[in-house]
Amino acid sequence: MLLCSTSWSQEVYRAILERDNLVFVETSLGLYRFSAFANQGVDVHFSHDVNIFKRTSLSTLEVHEKFDFVREDEQTVVLVKGNLQVAVQKLPFSIQYHLEDKHVLTQQQRIGESDSVLWNFAIDEKEVLYGGGARALGMNRKGNRLELYNRAHYGYEERSELMNFSMPIVWGSSGFMLHFDNASAGYLDLDSRATNEISYGAVSGEHRYQVIVNAHPLGILKDYTTLTGHQSLPPIWALGNFASRFGYRSAREVLAVVDAYEKEKVPLDAVIIDLYWFGKTIQGTMGNLRFDLDSFPNPREFLAVLRSKNIQPIVITEPFILTTSSRWKEAVARDILCKDDKGKVHTYEFYFGNTGLIDVFNPKAQAWFWEIYEELHDLGVRGVWGDLGEPEVHPAELRHFGGFTADDIHNAYGHQWAKLIFEGYKRQFPEERLFSLMRAGAPGSQRYGMIPWSGDVNRSWGGLKSQPEIALQMGMQGMAYMHSDLGGFAGDFNDDELYIRWLQYGVFQPIFRPHAQDEVASEPVFKDKETLRIVKESIKLRYALLPYNYNLVLENGRTGAPLMRPLFFEAPEDSIAQRCSDTYFWGKDFLISPVLEKGELRHLLTLPPESAWFDFYSNKLIENRETRSQHIELEVDLSHIPTYVRAGSVIPMIPPISNTSDYKPEQIVWNFFLSSEVKHNTLVLHHDNLLPNYNPNYKSQEIRVSYRIRGRRVWIAFNDESGNPQTVKKSAIVLRGQPRRWKVRVNGRKVKL
Repeated sequence: MLLCSTSWSQEVYRAILERDNLVFVETSLGLYRFSAFANQGVDVHFSHDVNIFKRTSLSTLEVHEKFDFVREDEQTVVLVKGNLQVAVQKLPFSIQYHLEDKHVLTQQQRIGESDSVLWNFAIDEKEVLYGGGARALGMNRKGNRLELYNRAHYGYEERSELMNFSMPIVWGSSGFMLHFDNASAGYLDLDSRATNEISYGAVSGEHRYQVIVNAHPLGILKDYTTLTGHQSLPPIWALGNFASRFGYRSAREVLAVVDAYEKEKVPLDAVIIDLYWFGKTIQGTMGNLRFDLDSFPNPREFLAVLRSKNIQPIVITEPFILTTSSRWKEAVARDILCKDDKGKVHTYEFYFGNTGLIDVFNPKAQAWFWEIYEELHDLGVRGVWGDLGEPEVHPAELRHFGGFTADDIHNAYGHQWAKLIFEGYKRQFPEERLFSLMRAGAPGSQRYGMIPWSGDVNRSWGGLKSQPEIALQMGMQGMAYMHSDLGGFAGDFNDDELYIRWLQYGVFQPIFRPHAQDEVASEPVFKDKETLRIVKESIKLRYALLPYNYNLVLENGRTGAPLMRPLFFEAPEDSIAQRCSDTYFWGKDFLISPVLEKGELRHLLTLPPESAWFDFYSNKLIENRETRSQHIELEVDLSHIPTYVRAGSVIPMIPPISNTSDYKPEQIVWNFFLSSEVKHNTLVLHHDNLLPNYNPNYKSQEIRVSYRIRGRRVWIAFNDESGNPQTVKKSAIVLRGQPRRWKVRVNGRKVKL
């Protein structure tokens, strides 16, 4: 892609104006509009035409707050919001961003008149950089020039420079996030020339970005999700186990798979039906979007059988209507497809056949596509899968509604698709939570309930190695449910050890969904007895942690805190933590270190600074009293991956269940990982009424569990949100951690455990 370039010209400060919570700074090249948002964020919008500021952002919400104060002197204009200080230098012109008194970022002079969008920022030479969406590059992405163009990478392994989510977002280790608010194709250069610069370019769109500064990474995410929207809460069954493969060819086959799970007593909550539901062949049938009645003779009855077992049916959909599809004439007549520059339907060849593309930006197409989803819901489908939504093939000559080119809005296609589904559910099924699995999106897609996955990863050890990094990076960019096809998708490599290790990792990733090409079974119930036995224990652990995991879901919906968290979230200045992805936090209280090497017997765990952790399985305590992260060598076997619980934590768990529909809060067993060095702690366990969307005005029910230790005495208290004592059976309390004889009182009463 070619971006216009021109020589640097001297940008000169001219004047400042304040109006309606906005601050305008005029320069010789145009007008900057500054507005504050959240706790410590600023939105910067530039226009060459001082009379025009377009509202074209698809990613951000329009939030304009007043700066705490604005001050001008001879050399600078200073804007303050919380601990963020924006200093506009008049000569030479620049915009500096400070975290309190610490400089973190400088916008350098703009390029002169240009139709392209171009920005350039100076950074500290020691800066560690994250972001750019879903890629496999290593946690520190400094030194890479990243293309911003959502594109599938079939069969990738340890390195992938371009994938399905190419987000124009940069995190800096000094405490900033920079978001370029533009959906166009372009690039993001993270100091590839070693000049201590970040640069961004796009083929079109608005000249707009936002900066958030905070010394605490969770504070950055809180402000970012205020700007781009909170994750729409998934249904609780989304935290269970999925049966999925490419693909089930008939209703009979799907029911036989579900029966196998029942026979082996493996918990199951959902089944995903790939593209054979609308055709017997891969090629030539895409766009039918109706059940093939030969293979699925009575769809309503078939789906009702699944739902009677509390198994949620999910079907795949794609945005391509082939010219051989049974809906082709209908699609043309309803005017839902993208056009060429002469206004005719644009068709082209790709793997699945000769096709048109649904124009999800066209209100007619939105209405038509929603009718399809409404029909499927009426039949009994309870989850949406949107595949190939980059779009996988998106010709540059194609035109979208409103005259936009493919490159203008390519990166927002999946985002817009998710929006039409979300708004349809909100309108038609307001009491039902949406499950929306999507392969491509943009910043802010989380507010439309998007559940992203990491694409067609190779079924190999190299494919597994890249998964924690991808999920951690995407969680930092608001997409907290990024996950992988457990076991790997692409290829016919059959390695039971790899499968076991991938599913053990999957217990501590947001969605537990084995999926693969069907040359090798993706479902654990079709593995050998020993593999099934080991993996079944992992799945049972996933269900046992349901109350803990659901607490993470609610926390993410309120604050943007991801479920998987990098180590540097607790040690922002620690050089080891900054670059680590092979050990991470699951929520606040678990430390997880997946086994990513074949045949590994000795494993390196990265232990955060100044922390103590209990082995979840043996209760053995390990500590790091140093002020920096340490590597600890562990012995491992095939039964589980290194799993640690923070000393002093309270972990809510439940006994075995076969399905999330069996979950009841009164089943909870409270595991206290007690350490004499942690004298007190409190866990607030949230329960909501399963409303479909996060509502900031809704107060969830709470159980507040607290304890304090003095000597060998432990006082435990259970209270509701009003402070009223809650009755808990002593059998629901388990003391773990340091082996000693604790004397325990629960809500003031002496108990013997």
